[in-house]
Amino acid sequence: MMDFLRHLKEEHKNDDKTLIALGEIEAELNAKKYGLVWEQHEEAVDVKMRTNIPVFTEVPEREIAAAPGESYNFLLEGDNLHSLRLLEKTHKGRIDVIYIDPPYNRGKDDFIYDDNYIGLEDAFRHSKWLSFMEERLRIAYSLLSEDGLMFVSIDDNEQAALKLLLDDIFSEDNFIIAMPRITKKSGKTTGSFSKNHDYVLIYTKQNKDIFVMEEHIDRAFQYEDEWVKERGKYKLNQTLDYDSLSYSASLDYPLTIDDETFYPGGSIEAWKERQKGNHRRADWAWRWNKKLFEFGNRNGFIVVKRNSDGGTRIYTKTYLNAKIAKDESGNYCIEYEKRKKPLSSIELVGNQYSNDNAKKDLAAFGLKDDFDYPKPVDLIKRLVKSHYNKNAIVLDFFAGSGTTAQAVLELNVEDGGRRTFILCTNNQNQICQNITYKRCYGVITKYHYKNSSRTILLERKIKITDFKNSTLLDEIDATKREHKSQYTKFDSEIKNEYLYLYGVTVYQEYTGIPANLKYYRTDFVPKDEEYLSDALIGHIAEMIQLEHGIKLDGKRYIMVLTDEEADALAAHWSEHPDVQALYVSRNVLFTTEQNALFRDVEKHIIPDYYFNFELREEGETW
Repeated sequence: MMDFLRHLKEEHKNDDKTLIALGEIEAELNAKKYGLVWEQHEEAVDVKMRTNIPVFTEVPEREIAAAPGESYNFLLEGDNLHSLRLLEKTHKGRIDVIYIDPPYNRGKDDFIYDDNYIGLEDAFRHSKWLSFMEERLRIAYSLLSEDGLMFVSIDDNEQAALKLLLDDIFSEDNFIIAMPRITKKSGKTTGSFSKNHDYVLIYTKQNKDIFVMEEHIDRAFQYEDEWVKERGKYKLNQTLDYDSLSYSASLDYPLTIDDETFYPGGSIEAWKERQKGNHRRADWAWRWNKKLFEFGNRNGFIVVKRNSDGGTRIYTKTYLNAKIAKDESGNYCIEYEKRKKPLSSIELVGNQYSNDNAKKDLAAFGLKDDFDYPKPVDLIKRLVKSHYNKNAIVLDFFAGSGTTAQAVLELNVEDGGRRTFILCTNNQNQICQNITYKRCYGVITKYHYKNSSRTILLERKIKITDFKNSTLLDEIDATKREHKSQYTKFDSEIKNEYLYLYGVTVYQEYTGIPANLKYYRTDFVPKDEEYLSDALIGHIAEMIQLEHGIKLDGKRYIMVLTDEEADALAAHWSEHPDVQALYVSRNVLFTTEQNALFRDVEKHIIPDYYFNFELREEGETW
């Protein structure tokens, strides 16, 4: 077919109309033969950018400055496509983590395309959604750093199509997993199944070695000793003696602890017979040789347990974060390493990640009934903290109720991180002003937050007899009295037929989590603006602040656009003792005296990439 097309092209080489038609046929023949194919659609927001340049305009009355000296977070109001286009100029290759919760395209009232809800009757429902998502996801990919990580929430309506789209953008090699997430414990049943889950699709930009495994907490590690801070808790699940599969005489020796002698299996008579050669192929012995036992006993790895009948057994401690190893010289030593566990593929089916908990999160800000299908704070925290960088820039361009902002700020408190967030959302039904911003303001200024940990103090399987003459309540009261001075409060729960009593320690308590926030609104400058360069310069400050996470306050951070401004700054330099950085137009030339005056201050040239392309496109340069 291609050969025949070439023949036709040659035959009609002077007929432009025919050549154009043949070119379209050739393009179709060369189109990909496997993958996701859909009808491309163009949005009104794309059309608007043909004649207008998107810019950010700060809304100064919505600034929140509650953490002096710290970086700023940003809330960007407007269509996220315009915000993403501007973020391409300030954050290309710089975003560490992206989490998005896009419209699920249920065919009801969750997906608006060109100001209209897309219903089930729309024959191009899936194509419009894919066109909408593809443009945004390709920009998102360019924003991610080489160590970047992306999480996308989705349900069965578009999960299969989204997976193919992301495979095309990120490549199949960078797909990590599609994790099911519980949405609710119960609800209306559709057909034969109750739909109680959706998914989180996870992709990396390039590097898969970026995940932080979580500290392994095992209820079996319930005992403490004087080394608990370094070694963690320990468990006693292994005796030192055992009925070995292959008897070894070198491991069958008497050992002494506090003037008491012990033998494998507990019988001196049986030991004497084994010493005469009367042993089975598999018989009693110690698991440790003499040298290892002496080291372990010296360093607290040995416990002698006495039974109620007077018998004794020797146990070895298995610590959570320490073990006996050998050094380079072959000598025994203690090796410290926190036990870690990878994120389970079914980690997100726990009830803490459900939408029911998300409603409780919103209720704290009086927003419980103002937002459909919110995601819980615990979900975003669990995902974000799986990235190794505690100073990550976190982007959510379907910010909705602002869960990502709360998750980032809480996580920083919990692990000492200095992450910042950028949220993008439109203002449909005043969602950005009345919900997203309201929540951000609440978290930063008045949200009551506690950072605490729980320790299991009592773990009891519940039996039928507990409902009759049980001593369980007395046991709980006695445990509380015993640990009263150690914990802030006590919690209890019944799970999987077990009763758990926890001691709760509150480490930190806040009324508001201090942070800084700037609020930008998307505006537009017409491309036929008579003084286009001047109009765009009027929005340069927003771009500088966004790129550097700062506030151009004229004190610590100062913008210099003209030689006259440089002269004025130099003349009053003694009035600016706290200057951290200058942001200078490339058209400004400092004098020798000014260079000397500003030598100890960080200087940044305002880059061409903010609006240079648009100015050149319109025949202007700046």
